[in-house]
Amino acid sequence: MLVHLSIHNYAIVDHLDLELDAGMSAISGETGAGKSIMLDALGLCLGDRADSGVVRPGSDKADILASFDLADIPEARSWLAERDLGHNQDQDAPCILRRVITAEGRSRGYINGSPCPQADLKALGELIIDIHSQHEHQSLLKTDTHRRLLDEYAGSQDLARQVQLAAQRWKQTRNELERISSQGDEQRARHQLLSYQLEELENLALGDNELEQLEQEHKALSNAEALLAACRQVLELCSESDAGNVLSALTASLNRLGTFGGQGGALNEASNLLASAQIQVEEAVGELNRFLDHFDADPERQQFLEERLDTIYTLARKHRIQPAELAALQQQLFEELEGLNADDQASERLAEELAAYARHYQEKATELSSLRSNAAERLSAAVEQEMQALGMPGGRFSIQLQAMNSEEPHASGLEMVEFLVSANPGQPLRGLAKVASGGELSRISLAIQVITAQTSRVPTLVFDEVDVGIGGPTAEVVGQLLRRLGERGQVLCVTHLPQVAAQGHQHLFVHKRRGEDATSTAVSKLDESGRVEEIARMLGGVDLTEESLAHARKMVTSAQAA
Repeated sequence: MLVHLSIHNYAIVDHLDLELDAGMSAISGETGAGKSIMLDALGLCLGDRADSGVVRPGSDKADILASFDLADIPEARSWLAERDLGHNQDQDAPCILRRVITAEGRSRGYINGSPCPQADLKALGELIIDIHSQHEHQSLLKTDTHRRLLDEYAGSQDLARQVQLAAQRWKQTRNELERISSQGDEQRARHQLLSYQLEELENLALGDNELEQLEQEHKALSNAEALLAACRQVLELCSESDAGNVLSALTASLNRLGTFGGQGGALNEASNLLASAQIQVEEAVGELNRFLDHFDADPERQQFLEERLDTIYTLARKHRIQPAELAALQQQLFEELEGLNADDQASERLAEELAAYARHYQEKATELSSLRSNAAERLSAAVEQEMQALGMPGGRFSIQLQAMNSEEPHASGLEMVEFLVSANPGQPLRGLAKVASGGELSRISLAIQVITAQTSRVPTLVFDEVDVGIGGPTAEVVGQLLRRLGERGQVLCVTHLPQVAAQGHQHLFVHKRRGEDATSTAVSKLDESGRVEEIARMLGGVDLTEESLAHARKMVTSAQAA
């Protein structure tokens, strides 16, 4: 419920802090004192549109703050938790909505200190408070609210959620099945192409490091003749030439220096290096001879290598990749083909699930329709009876259940729910949103709320001038109905009728406070004597008489006793 309202520099309000209680709070005051200003300011905290004109003249901004106790509103607590806007450490802390409007026309909204868009304020506001006035913040004008109230009255909220969930699952499954099925011929063609390409790569059977080995061997065989000639020429130069070779030159050099043995120093070091060179040249000659002995210039092997490499290079060019990337391509094509095969299997599975969800939806939705149909008759009769008591003789109320024109499962069920009313005898039933008179709409809404209050999720109801156009016994009935509502939650009622004000559990008096330079609005919580005086003023005008005070005292006493 609403526990605190703070208003700064809004319209003619300079500063206002108001603590609010459970039950019915009657709000009264002189004409022009600003009774509706509090509700207008509260509406801003609940996401209503604002402009710079609401800022008190001479101020740079208007600041409105509303604190709510959400202990009995699990939907609101869940809404906050989903958006990480709740008080995680203190579950009992109030929920604080704030709206700041600058003189330049900029507007900022906050939920528990976190900046938020206007739409979030509005969405949360609809879960915690319902304002009934001639303004736009009236959830009863929405057919979604009609359906929710009927389901709550029927006790079918859980079944309605099951229907909604079944419809959502059906739609998600249908969308996924359509996504897979829409690929159609294109997917089948892709499957055929992948199968052919993968078969080519599998037939190629390219082994690990095979390409590198093939290229090295082919290079060697391609240069066989030149390689053999080079090896033989080196052997000739190193050891076989009669005209002089490296080994004979090294041997002669060592023999020449050997005749001067025992010199030591550089001469000895030179001899050692020449001896080492002689050994290395001999080893090189041996390696060359072994290479020539084992070298096989097989022309058939060379032809095989050329054909194998040509196959590999051609397939790589076909796929516009490097030959070394063929193995990775094969794995990629395999995975894509597996995915297409999985889609085929998924399509069959999804078709079975879709049929199962449709059967489940139809079963639950049919059950829900039966509960709604039975509850609609009872709720219509009860609301119509309240309308008669509220000064609308001959008024009628009906709940229309119109079948959906869609063959697909709908989250709302098999039918649309709309409240239809006729405020006067002879008038046809029309949608609640089309009722012209604001007073009639407020009283019809009051009748609906009285009946559905026991199951309504919104614990705080605000009625702004619901008693317009009524008086006498009807006014007393309105007051009694509002008091009954207040006993189940919280009701704030702006009224000009003493019969309604007398029924309140508490009374707030709105008046103008005049200073030297400006006039502002103030609100006082009246004690017992102050309340009697205010109701007497509402009964008889400015001048209080013993008769009007006695009448007022009797009205308050009778309301409390009842």
